[in-house]
Amino acid sequence: MNIYLDHIMPHPLASIEHGSDSIWGKHIILEAGKRIALNASSGKGKSTFTTVTTGVRFDYEGQIRYDEQDIRTISPSEWAQIRQSKIAVVFQDLQLFPKLTVGENLRLKNELTRSKTEKELHDMLERMGIGDKWEQQCGLLSMGQQQRVAIIRALTQPYSWLIMDEPFSHLDEGNTQIALQMIHERTVEQGAGFVLTTLGDLHGYEYDLELKL
Repeated sequence: MNIYLDHIMPHPLASIEHGSDSIWGKHIILEAGKRIALNASSGKGKSTFTTVTTGVRFDYEGQIRYDEQDIRTISPSEWAQIRQSKIAVVFQDLQLFPKLTVGENLRLKNELTRSKTEKELHDMLERMGIGDKWEQQCGLLSMGQQQRVAIIRALTQPYSWLIMDEPFSHLDEGNTQIALQMIHERTVEQGAGFVLTTLGDLHGYEYDLELKL
């Protein structure tokens, strides 16, 4: 699935001066299967990019299309299917259920598609260094631990695109490399693509494309 950004300008960013290499206001194609870094300083719209391209908000000029479909025409029931099987997201605010345990957060997501066994979920936590947190309420975890749970939750589902908004902002470099490797493996396994927004640190990963806001 290609994602087309046809002269998109979010209303809150319209009064900000954007560089000549910014994707805002341009015709941009996010080609299926590409691994993309989206580089920007604070306030240039990284979180806005995440929310407009995933249909969370529609306060923008221009058109966003999934292949040939304008996302403004997608019905709520269609969005439910898309968010189960085509678009996975790691939001900057993570959107975990803080009163539920790590295990409950992961099960809720996984039960929609049953893509992973419970053992695989435990193994993913172990690999991320939080295997002992299954029964811990998410709201009591550190921000770095919550980020790792949110990444794992996104990786449990099938997707054509994984959109991540500064997913490593609370992780040290060691944990970032583990997370990046897991993201890479899952994305390649599915023939999918991802977009990772960043303040500039690419963590040594070889992206197919680097864009700017």
